[in-house]
Amino acid sequence: MQIDIYSDVVCPWCYIGERRFVRAVEAADLTIDADVRVTFRPYQLDPGAPATAEPLSQYLARRFGRPVGGMLDAVTQAGASEGLAFAWDRALAGNTRTAHRLLAFAQREGGPAVQRALLERLFALHFSEGGDITGVDPLTDAAAAVGLDGDRVRAFLASSDGLADLDAAFEQARQIGIRAVPTFVFDGRHALQGAQPLDVFVQTLRESAETDRTPGSVS
Repeated sequence: MQIDIYSDVVCPWCYIGERRFVRAVEAADLTIDADVRVTFRPYQLDPGAPATAEPLSQYLARRFGRPVGGMLDAVTQAGASEGLAFAWDRALAGNTRTAHRLLAFAQREGGPAVQRALLERLFALHFSEGGDITGVDPLTDAAAAVGLDGDRVRAFLASSDGLADLDAAFEQARQIGIRAVPTFVFDGRHALQGAQPLDVFVQTLRESAETDRTPGSVS
């Protein structure tokens, strides 16, 4: 079963949704990589976010024209139910183009498991540790932490490699109707949008697995 997850590194509901999805795979008696192939696809919630990181609360207040504490509190509560800690007072806003390019590199160089590990590392860096997900140094450190070669990563980020592919991936997402994240696409047949409850993910996974086992089905 192939699952394409459209996600953004700075989307808290993507972090929550990814954690629920992982739990759902286990609850459905499936195993990621063995039964479920997961690929993260790029999407930018805010293409106009600053190239240089700045305090998130400051940036959001300027963007929305009002304090956003209430909105962040609701996300914090949802995250806590999944064991995720959000440190909004330290979080930095920043453009995710380079992070998405690195995630594609991780998938190409190390496969889906390494890409998934890198995304989880970037989520933790952004939401819990107050890290900068725009800079070459922190991105290189994150990639090295999941087993990628730091020198190769640094050289890749200093080049233009992957830029055209990234723009093509953004365009493909638009063409197939991705308008929000997270969006989970199951075997290219149907999609779930948002950080769905655990039971919804489990039911969809089981139905997709059963379809894949049906003679003549498209996998």
